[in-house]
Amino acid sequence: MSRARDERAFTAELRDAVTARAALLVVGVLLLQFGFILSYVGALHHPTPHQASIGVVGPPAVQTQVVAQLNALPGSPLDARPVAGQADAVQLMKEQKLYSAFVPNVAGTQDTLLVASAASSSLATAIGKVVTSVDAAQHRTVAIKDVVPVASGDQGGLTSFYLAVGWCVGGYLVASILGISAGARPANRHRAVIRLGTLALYSIAAGLGGAVIVGPVLNALPAGILALWGVGSLLVFAVGAFTMAMQCFLGVIGIGGAVLIFVILGNPSAGGVLAPPMLPPFWRAIGPWLPNGAGTSLNRSFAYFDGTKTTFPWLVLTVWALVGVVLTLLVSVLKHTNSESAPVT
Repeated sequence: MSRARDERAFTAELRDAVTARAALLVVGVLLLQFGFILSYVGALHHPTPHQASIGVVGPPAVQTQVVAQLNALPGSPLDARPVAGQADAVQLMKEQKLYSAFVPNVAGTQDTLLVASAASSSLATAIGKVVTSVDAAQHRTVAIKDVVPVASGDQGGLTSFYLAVGWCVGGYLVASILGISAGARPANRHRAVIRLGTLALYSIAAGLGGAVIVGPVLNALPAGILALWGVGSLLVFAVGAFTMAMQCFLGVIGIGGAVLIFVILGNPSAGGVLAPPMLPPFWRAIGPWLPNGAGTSLNRSFAYFDGTKTTFPWLVLTVWALVGVVLTLLVSVLKHTNSESAPVT
């Protein structure tokens, strides 16, 4: 009798300690953990270049032969195309229209490969291995020349990526804190505007702080403070506003949704650790459309490529920010309308 009473008491305690809602949230966290492992390992465990752009310089007959040879390699690691001259190839690389350029030596056996490690050190190394292997099969050698190197304080060229990740983390964390401390859904439009305004002020401070840290403090990224400040402010606000919108729609579960988008999917696909041509198709496709990838691209462009190819990533961040603001305000208006129309008892 006593044993049965103890079992019932334990069951009651268990129900009080772990509610059905808490159990569902724990299952959700478990799924997010599995997703984290799957996404990071799936994206980064077997880096192989796929159609990485490479210009070919030389006489027309040589160009045609080399382009055909490089494009016929198993697995299509390179996307070769003819380029008028070496100066043109370098300019295209600085405009981020080519990752590399191959200059065959028609008078000797040592060719030249131009790379831009600032675009991606891992990809530059991978392209170098492919081209070296091709030349070795023909008893030729390759001299590799880095025409856009990374800064001395930017080991591996990863600062652009880690800076973007730090800004993203701040964005979804501050939105989550605002939601947890005052309720996931703003009570009315005015409170939603106040939260968004607070987020905007935080974003400005976070953008400036990040730019100063990687610039004057650490000398890790050779970009102007104003440019990085703008990138950081918009990136933090875009991530924060969208996280806020997800909380408005889904409550605390919206935080998990933000982790899924910005951490599980966004970080490995951002083109930081591995450039897009080295990522599997899924991550290669989604990376440019997510704030992490857009922020990384903008940081890198302003640091090493004179701000080229920035229109699309600016648009990406702007759209995420606008969607977050509109959805947050929409939910607050609908909630206020519903509360006014509810019958008084």
